Amino acid sequence: MKVVAQYLMVLTLSPLLLGVINRVKAFFGGRKGIPLFQLYRDLFKLLHKTPVYSRSTTWLFRAGPIVGLGAVLCALAIVPFSGRHSFLAFDGDLILMVYLLGLARFATVLAALDTGSSFEDMGASREVQFAVFAEPAFFLALAALARGTGQLSLSAMFAGLTPAVWQSAASVLALVTAALFIVFLAENSRVPVDDPNTHLELTMIHEVMALDHSGPDLAFILYGAALKLWALGALISCAVLPRHSASWFVDSGRFILMMFVLAAAVGVLESIIARLRFLKVPYLLFTAFSFSVLALMFQAAR
Repeated sequence: MKVVAQYLMVLTLSPLLLGVINRVKAFFGGRKGIPLFQLYRDLFKLLHKTPVYSRSTTWLFRAGPIVGLGAVLCALAIVPFSGRHSFLAFDGDLILMVYLLGLARFATVLAALDTGSSFEDMGASREVQFAVFAEPAFFLALAALARGTGQLSLSAMFAGLTPAVWQSAASVLALVTAALFIVFLAENSRVPVDDPNTHLELTMIHEVMALDHSGPDLAFILYGAALKLWALGALISCAVLPRHSASWFVDSGRFILMMFVLAAAVGVLESIIARLRFLKVPYLLFTAFSFSVLALMFQAAR
């Protein structure tokens, strides 16, 4: 029952992360900012609206948001909660998680291409281009953790991370955490890779692919983005919180608090730095790839 409760808490709290990010950015900008629970209100309104479809689109456009949300929901069931076993845990589940996130991206890109808009095609092209650099870094970072813990399941990998492991392999785990954080920013279209609040044609990546969606379809995309933010952020939180107590409530509270701290850190980061030029983004992602490769090499040399 605990794993079910964990999964339901994640489904409920995920939109709150974006509220924390926006409130932190508003604080740094000297503004009041939008309400903390604004995304919940937006999702409720969108689910009660009638979607509008262009005559030039096919079933791919309608299936994109549904397939994307379904893939992220399945991936979220694999992600551990506070170093404890996830709702769906088995050997090799880390590979399935990577492929499910890739499927969600593929569905979003196909839906954007199906509109026939050069504007959305541009965003889809950029999304795929940056994924070429982000996905190998992500996969190798998980491979380094699997090598270090001797486990092939995400739940077992992060459950095996203890303060003693951090003391003996601090350099490797620091490289893995840094790589995961860069991938976390890139995969969730955050600054410095992308700016989710922009509406300029030359700077949009993920947001431009959802411009033609409306109603429940747009709600699925927004909710899926919030779930993906939690899924990738949970890996970082599990890595930096290696101590696990005997109490499920204590571990859950510490883990949720760490997720909100991570969201606040993203808000601070987006308030003090600017988005990179597109030509510089691959360098950032290649840095994450280098961190993952170094971590894997250090593990092999031990």
